Amino acid sequence: MHQRKIQNTSVALTELGFGASVIGNLYRVTPPDDAAAAVDAAWEAGLRYFDTAPHYGLGLSERRLGAALRGRPRDAYAISSKVGRLLVPNEAPRGVDTEGFAVPDDLRRQWDFSRDGVLRSIEDTLERTGLDRLDIVYLHDPDDHWRQAAEEAMPTLAELRDQGVIGAIGAGMNQSAMLARFLRETAADVVMLAGRYSLLDQSALDDVLPAARELGKSVVAVGVFNSGLLSRDRPADGMKYDYQDAPPALVARARAIADVCAAHGTTLPAAAIAFPYTHPSVVNVTLGMRTAEQVERNAALHDQHVPDALWDDLHAQGLIRSDVPTEHGRGRDPRCL
Repeated sequence: MHQRKIQNTSVALTELGFGASVIGNLYRVTPPDDAAAAVDAAWEAGLRYFDTAPHYGLGLSERRLGAALRGRPRDAYAISSKVGRLLVPNEAPRGVDTEGFAVPDDLRRQWDFSRDGVLRSIEDTLERTGLDRLDIVYLHDPDDHWRQAAEEAMPTLAELRDQGVIGAIGAGMNQSAMLARFLRETAADVVMLAGRYSLLDQSALDDVLPAARELGKSVVAVGVFNSGLLSRDRPADGMKYDYQDAPPALVARARAIADVCAAHGTTLPAAAIAFPYTHPSVVNVTLGMRTAEQVERNAALHDQHVPDALWDDLHAQGLIRSDVPTEHGRGRDPRCL
């Protein structure tokens, strides 16, 4: 699988990445064997970028991912985790986590973007994963913590990067405006952009994507299925969009895009994975994958041919914004390794 470098760093990511939130029991239990088989299948499919976080299953995702990668050549893959939510003992457990993961709540999350919090979080992640280093560290959802994140956490990460302890640093969020600020006002190399540059939402063209292009920085795109609405060949009523029931108008728009995809011999989910690469600053698309079957399906969708003419038709029919830079898709990106 082709790789692309995070600009101005030595970190290279395969075009498709493995999102490990779901193997941390997101929404429901993922059996340990299924989690291990998913990572194995990702490796077999050529994926060499894996993303996790302490938040995912109160450390379960990090433990499972580290165990599944153990024994594989460390220089052969890149792994990212996140800081900002320390895991501390829960003084009043109720039995099950209340933030979407089917795990016991013997621990709880504590917001902390201080220097000490960042260093402790990284140390804890290395202990849980059993790894000797992280390739990328993101600030995780610092929406309500801009000052501490920008003035304490990011400089701490920059020191570690400059010392060679971390390869690249950045922030990951469900909004694009603050990510643009991180690129413009801090030492961030890369941002993880969730759901804001997809076939149904191109709002990142208003802020973070121009910033990345102007400054020579990079973007990892996640949430490209917008919580599921773009994940099937033919969207159905009742599917989710940004974690809520999709409005009828959005379902209709997704179906219209699916019709154009079919006319070009491809599918809606394949186009959803390919779409972020219309922008030259996007270096990776990462998808959550729970089972080996999901990995195999997503790898096949990534490999499916999506013709450049599709973007032209979506432009012409007003189904994507007119300022989507589709000319970037014409020819191999020179950053591919």
